[in-house]
Amino acid sequence: MDNTNTLDLVALIRQGAISTYPLLVCSVVLLGIVLERAWSLRGIVRSTARLTRDVVPVLAHGDWQGALEVVRKHRACPARRVFADLIEKERGMPLPELERVATERNFEEVQGAGSNLWVLGTIGSAAPFIGLFGTVLGIIRAFHAIALAGTGGFAVVASGISEALIATALGLAVGIVAVVFFNYFQSRVERIDAALRIGSSRVLEALTAGRRVHGA
Repeated sequence: MDNTNTLDLVALIRQGAISTYPLLVCSVVLLGIVLERAWSLRGIVRSTARLTRDVVPVLAHGDWQGALEVVRKHRACPARRVFADLIEKERGMPLPELERVATERNFEEVQGAGSNLWVLGTIGSAAPFIGLFGTVLGIIRAFHAIALAGTGGFAVVASGISEALIATALGLAVGIVAVVFFNYFQSRVERIDAALRIGSSRVLEALTAGRRVHGA
């Protein structure tokens, strides 16, 4: 059976090793980051809203210890760490200082939520260019083969160009997937940031109300 016209992707990848191998590495890194971020960011917005709803009434009645118990029993999430820090530092700290602490802690948690997303952005930007680089090299090799053979015509270079274009196709595929997930996770991080800001504001309001209860 004649297999000369069969598209062998493995052979094409080996042919364009100088660019396709780095792209395969990028795809593995991409998959690892996507799975890790999807697991780490799961349910954070809902968890923040639930914890805020549970702890605010307790704080408003001035029950600091009870509020800490509510926070510590909640599932591990950024809101749990931020709220626990605010409640523990409440005693003797003026409201402006608590607001500063809330802002700093929220920033730290949002930075953590967005960790490694820069890698997705880098892969999304660089992968198409890596593929294009491999394609250019493949075309150069194809025309070099023409020069050595001393003959021309499309049939002579068609095979070489088809092998070269696999690098561009792979680069575009990896780049598109990386950009899609980068934008998706960026949107998730922005929602987490908004949820933490709202939750922290409500906790600070409840702390202020609780102080009035203690002062009454």
